[in-house]
Amino acid sequence: MEVGSKLKKARIDSGLTQEKVAEEIQVSRQTISNWENEKSYPDIISVIKLSDLYSISLDELLKGDSNMMKHLEESTDVVSSNKKLLMAIGLNGVLLILFMFLNSVIAKNNYMIIGSASICILSTTALFYQIIKKF
Repeated sequence: MEVGSKLKKARIDSGLTQEKVAEEIQVSRQTISNWENEKSYPDIISVIKLSDLYSISLDELLKGDSNMMKHLEESTDVVSSNKKLLMAIGLNGVLLILFMFLNSVIAKNNYMIIGSASICILSTTALFYQIIKKF
């Protein structure tokens, strides 16, 4: 049984409406509906709150749904997230230093200036993306 079906069954067995569950765990009713219809998955904090609210174990709630387990694994993989952030910072630093050193060489070629500036902008954008994604 998939996690959405388990959530819906547990909610109905507990005699709660989607509105009441949403109020209890502080999300919207649409969010509860999306979880139950497997359009999206709850985060780990919400799963714990639902487990407490429905009085069922996390094991019972999560076992058997590989998509949910993959979602939780990806959303809680701090090491991988930190590696990507450190790589983006390192790449950005190297490109900026390279741009400063090559600035005197490429000063006479407008296309080179535009190209290297574009690369620096893209690397900085990738860095900001990783930072925003982290939070």
